[in-house]
This record gives sequence, structure tokens and C-alpha cells, in this order.
Amino acid sequence: MKHKPVHFAIYIDDMDRAKTFYSNLFGWNYNNYGPDDFLQIKDSDTNDAQLIGALQSRKYSPIAEKINGFECSIETENIDELILKIKNNNGEIVMPKTEIPHVGWLVKFLDTEGNILCAIQYHKRV
Repeated sequence: MKHKPVHFAIYIDDMDRAKTFYSNLFGWNYNNYGPDDFLQIKDSDTNDAQLIGALQSRKYSPIAEKINGFECSIETENIDELILKIKNNNGEIVMPKTEIPHVGWLVKFLDTEGNILCAIQYHKRV
């Protein structure tokens, strides 16, 4: 699939409360990644667990309104081309193209219905 969902983010107010809730509900585990208010979600506690998403503080939201729900990330092969398509189709860029070191380039945008999405172009693995 050319543009498949590859990641989601859940904006939270209380990290400990959210960790407990999702661990108890789905059996998710976590990796520390950067600051204390951002955790990677793993689908299990095994060594080969897949990273599937993140719990992150609301301060990372690029919009003023409180986001309820998941922010989905869609993989793309060419982020610059996709940014042009977003603009040409009445989407709104709310966080410009930004690099996550050793991961890739991402952009956050609103669709025509006001939903927030993220697109990511992963760095090529050598």
C-alpha cells in the first residue's frame, strides 16, 4: 500500500494514568524516548515487540484546540510532494516539515474536516 497508516499518537494529560489505563486495557508496554512526557507504545513486552504509537503530552499538539482521539501518521515516499497536495486540496499545514533525527521527515496538517493527521517520510536505511 502506497500511503498506509504506520503510527498513531494519543495526546494525554497525565502520563501515569494513561500508561496504566492502556496497559490494563490492551497489554501495551512502553519505551522511553526523549522527554518524560513522551513514550513509545509497544504491542507487547517481548524483545521483538513492534512500536505502534506514542503517548504524548498535549503540549506537543500543533493546534490550540484539545485533541480527543488518535492522531494517525501516514507513510509517504515523498513528503515535499505530499505537502503540495495538502495545500492544493485545501488542507492546512499546522506543523511544517520537521526532521526526527534517525527516523525521517514529518508534517502535521488538518484535513478539510478539521481532523489532524501526520505524514512521515522515513529516512532510507542503508
